[in-house]
Amino acid sequence: MPLKNSRGNIAVTQSTMDYPKDFIESAEMRSSGLMRVLTRRKTDDRLEEGAPKLARVLGLFDLTALGVGSTLGVGVYVLAGSVARNDSGPAVTLSFLVAAIASAFAGVCYAEFAARVPKAGSAYVYSYVSVGELTAFIIGWNLLLEYIIGAASVARGFSNYVDSVMGNVMRDTLTEYLPLKTSFLSPYPDFLSCTIILVLSLLLAWGVKESTMMNNIFTIVNLITVITVIICGSLKADLKNWSLHDVPPQAGSGGFMPFGISGVMAGAAKCFYGFIGFDCVATTAEEAKNPQRNIPLSIILSLVIIFFSYFGIATVLTMMYPYYLQDPYAPLPYAFDKAGMPAIKVIVTIGAIFALCASLLGSLFPLPRMIYAMAIDGLLFRKFALIHPKWLTPINATLLAGFIGGIMAMIFNLEQLIDMMSIGTLLAYTIVAMCILVLRYRDVNPIGSFEKSRKDKSVAVIGKFVSLFNLTSTKHPSSKSEKIVSWSIALLIASLAAVSLCLIHLEDQIVSGDVWAISLLSIITAIILIILLVIYRQPQNDTPLSFKAPGIPLVPALSIFMNTFLMLKLDVHTWIRFSVWLFIGMVIYVFYSIPNSVEGLKDRLLCENQVKLDMRDKSLNKINDQTTKL
Repeated sequence: MPLKNSRGNIAVTQSTMDYPKDFIESAEMRSSGLMRVLTRRKTDDRLEEGAPKLARVLGLFDLTALGVGSTLGVGVYVLAGSVARNDSGPAVTLSFLVAAIASAFAGVCYAEFAARVPKAGSAYVYSYVSVGELTAFIIGWNLLLEYIIGAASVARGFSNYVDSVMGNVMRDTLTEYLPLKTSFLSPYPDFLSCTIILVLSLLLAWGVKESTMMNNIFTIVNLITVITVIICGSLKADLKNWSLHDVPPQAGSGGFMPFGISGVMAGAAKCFYGFIGFDCVATTAEEAKNPQRNIPLSIILSLVIIFFSYFGIATVLTMMYPYYLQDPYAPLPYAFDKAGMPAIKVIVTIGAIFALCASLLGSLFPLPRMIYAMAIDGLLFRKFALIHPKWLTPINATLLAGFIGGIMAMIFNLEQLIDMMSIGTLLAYTIVAMCILVLRYRDVNPIGSFEKSRKDKSVAVIGKFVSLFNLTSTKHPSSKSEKIVSWSIALLIASLAAVSLCLIHLEDQIVSGDVWAISLLSIITAIILIILLVIYRQPQNDTPLSFKAPGIPLVPALSIFMNTFLMLKLDVHTWIRFSVWLFIGMVIYVFYSIPNSVEGLKDRLLCENQVKLDMRDKSLNKINDQTTKL
C-alpha cells in the first residue's frame, strides 16, 4: 500500500494492528533502547487467518474437574496425616483453612486476569499484556519448571504408591540389577513413572475432549472416594482425640493445638502446596467455551471443592485416630486398618490410584499449552507452536513435555523433584497479584490524559500531597496517577519483603518482646499501610469485566505478602537451583527470543515505516520550498 504522508494511518501486515498516528509518533515507539525491548507489551494476539486454532470444547464442568483433578491428588491422601503428626495436630483443619485463604487471594487475582485476557498461557500471557516481555518470559520459564516437576513428581508418587501395594518388588529388583550410583539421582531408574507420563502425553496429543473426558472420570472417582472417606470415617470419629493430653514429648502439649499457633502456621505453609494446581485452568482459555465467564467461575468452584475435601479429610482423620500415631506416608489406609474397616481401606487404595492419575493428567495438561503460548509469540522455538490439523492440539509441545517429564520422573526421586516445585508457582502468584494492581489503575487513554496533564501543568501546579492522596477526588486515571501507582507498587513489594524477612529472621526477638525488633516491624508496617492508602485513593479505570477481584488493593497485597513470605522460607539450595534454571532461560531469551519476538518484529516494522514517512515528508517539504521559490 502506498504511504501518503505521516498524518495518515500506517497499514502493516495482516498479523499486526493499525496503529493511530499519535501512537506511532510517541517517544515510546521511536525508542529502540534496551528498556523498550524488555518492557514492550503484548498488543495483538490474533493468529493469521486460515491458521489452525485450538478447539473450544471445554465447558464449566470440564474446567472445574480439571482444576480439582490437578490439585486434589497426592495431598489429600498424604498431606493431612503428615502435617497433623509433625506440625499442627488436630489443628491441621485450621492449617488448611489458612492455606485456603492464601490460595483464594491468588485465585481471585487469576480469575480477574482470565476475564481480562482469555488467551492460552496463564500468568505468562497476563504479565506479557500488563508488565512487559522480560517479566513474561521469566514467569513463563518458571511455570515450565513448575509444570515439568509437578508432572514428574506426581508420576513418581504414583509409581511409589503402586510399588508399595505390590510389596516394593519394582524398587528392590531395579535397585539390584540397574542401580544408579549417583548422589543426585534416584537409586534406580523408574520405568513405570516414565511410561505413565508418555502414555498420558499421547492421550493429551490425541485430543482435548478425549483427555478431559478421562480426567473427568478420574476426578469423579476421586471425589466419590473422598466422600466415602468422610462418611465412613465419621462413623468411627471420637471427639476425645481432639483433646488428648497424655501424649509423648515429641507430640507437643496435647489438646487441639498441641504445637500452638506457630505449629498451625507451619502446617499452613505445607498445606499451601496442597492447593497448587488450580492455576492450570487459566492456561485453557483458548479451548474454553465462554472463557470470560467459565474460567473465573471454575477457579472459584475448584478452590471451594478442594478446601472442603481437605477440611473433611483432616477432620475425620484426626478424630478417628490420635494425631501423633498417624502414618505420614499413607495415613488413610493406615487409619481405616486400625479402625477395623478393611473394605474402606481397599476403596481408599483404589481411589488414590485414580486420584494420582487425575493429578498427573492435570499437571501435564498446562505444560504443552505454556510451551505453545511462548512459541506462538516467538519467545521459544516456532516448531513448538505447531497445531495438529486433525486433533487440534499443540502436538510438538505435548510430545516434548511428555519426553522431558518422563526422563525427569525416571532418574530423580520424589524428594529431589519436590524441592524445586514451589518457587515457580509462588513467583507466578506474586506477579499476577502485582499485575492486577497495575491494570486496575492503568490509564486506558494515555494520549488524552497526557495532553490534559500538560494543559493542567500550564495552568497550575498541584501539590504532591494532593496528588498522592487524590484530594481532588479525580474519577478517571491519568498518566500522573498511573505513575504514582507504579512507584507505590514497587515500594509496596519492597516493604512486604522487608516484613517477611523480619518475621523470618527476627522471630525470636519479636516473640521475646525486644523493643528494637517490634519498633522496626511497626515502622515497616506503618509504611505499608500508608502505601496502601495512596494506592486506594488513586482513581481506577472502569473497564467492564465479567469478574473483578474484590478488596483492591488489600487482597493483592496480602497475596504478595504470603507468597513472598513462603518463597523466603525456602532453603538456599532451592534458590541456587532456581538461579541455574533462570540463567539457562536468560541465555535463550537473549540469543533467540529478542531477535524472534513477534512484538519485536512489529516494533521494527513500525519504526521502518516511520523512517520512510519522515524521509518522504522531508522530500515533500523540499519540493514545496523549491516550488515556493519559483
